[in-house]
Amino acid sequence: MSSRSLITPRTLKGFRDYLPEVMIPRERLMETAREVYRSFGFSPIDTPALEYTAILLGKGGDETDKQLYRFEDKGGRDVALRFDLTVPLARFVAQHGQELGMPFKRYHIGPVWRGENTQRGRFREFIQCDFDTIGTESIVSDIETAVVIHELFAKLGFERFVIRVNDRKVLTGVLERVGLADRAAPVLRALDKLAKVGPDKVAAEIVAEAGASDKEAREVLRVATLDGSNADMLERLAPLVEGSETGRAGLESLRELLAGASAAGVGAERLRLDPSIARGLDYYTGTVFETFLGDLEDIGSVCSGGRYDDLASVYTKERLPGIGASMGLDRLLAAMQELGLVEAVRTPAPIFLPFFAADRRDDYLALASRLRAAGFGTELYPKARKLGAQLKYADRRGHAVAVIIGEDEWAAGTCQVKDLATGASEEVALSELTAVLGRTLAGRK
Repeated sequence: MSSRSLITPRTLKGFRDYLPEVMIPRERLMETAREVYRSFGFSPIDTPALEYTAILLGKGGDETDKQLYRFEDKGGRDVALRFDLTVPLARFVAQHGQELGMPFKRYHIGPVWRGENTQRGRFREFIQCDFDTIGTESIVSDIETAVVIHELFAKLGFERFVIRVNDRKVLTGVLERVGLADRAAPVLRALDKLAKVGPDKVAAEIVAEAGASDKEAREVLRVATLDGSNADMLERLAPLVEGSETGRAGLESLRELLAGASAAGVGAERLRLDPSIARGLDYYTGTVFETFLGDLEDIGSVCSGGRYDDLASVYTKERLPGIGASMGLDRLLAAMQELGLVEAVRTPAPIFLPFFAADRRDDYLALASRLRAAGFGTELYPKARKLGAQLKYADRRGHAVAVIIGEDEWAAGTCQVKDLATGASEEVALSELTAVLGRTLAGRK
């Protein structure tokens, strides 16, 4: 018999396996995102993970280009894995716009890949949960984007979060006044790092990458570090964009957005004007958003996006302006784990049905089917064993309730309903089982 060496099981740096106790809350986050997006009229689409490199190259900036997973396929084509879901969307609407009709509202939940340095809450393969509106420049779509983000995080159960909003046109107006408008891209990419690296390093990057003077760099930072209420910020920014039509338009757009969001129920404590928000991708042209958790701001933005009115212009002559945002699922999940908001459950089925009356196999199968038909996820243990061993298994898996029924209970038409968290147990008639389970599980998330 020939021997062979075993391959060491391992994952690539920046990639990870998801065990059930992580994958279950991960799927719940996606289900909540789908529910919220659909409630606003966004329709699902999907696009290939692999695109022609020309589709992706140059759309996010030099840094993003360096992070592409790019290779030549077996047909000799230059291809790359998508680095986000927005650039493929621009290609998608340019290709299918006639059959879609405009405006078009879509959501897309799927994996993306970036060969960047791994860090807390950041991986090289991760899921984005995007929603976008294409084909309109109406401020209503900008307002709705803020409202969707707010609704999403409220539905996820967060009480302390803030959506920070700015407009790239305001920053452009500032750069015009300072004399850096022709070097906006490297300045905005540097400014996007302000929260991570601090003002001194951002100033140094603006000088090095944009060829700005120290005075010009400090002037940009002076604007970016303004703080105050939304009303105060609008007033203080007005003279800083004076003389720039672009800057004034951006400021007016922010006024309308804040007023409209307030009318839709998003208060100033949840939507804050922040002139430091720039977003690092080059394709943004107007409103930009970043969302931070009040209890863990240092993990970074967990939902970001903005307006990109020119992105599709490289694929079609038809004007297809767009706006949207993306919830970073894996970063958000990492934050929730750090905050202790993820319950260690290894099964999505709350009910556990032990199998220990060996001659009652078909009865157990019938009961499990009856419980599922009533809307209760139920796991039947696959073989007859001692009850204690099966309950240890159920506890390890994180089931909420065990329905215990042995030969005597089958004969009497009863069962024991055991709360696996408290250990409390009650005898229940089988005819009343579904009603009792409904009450028992009603208070559980």
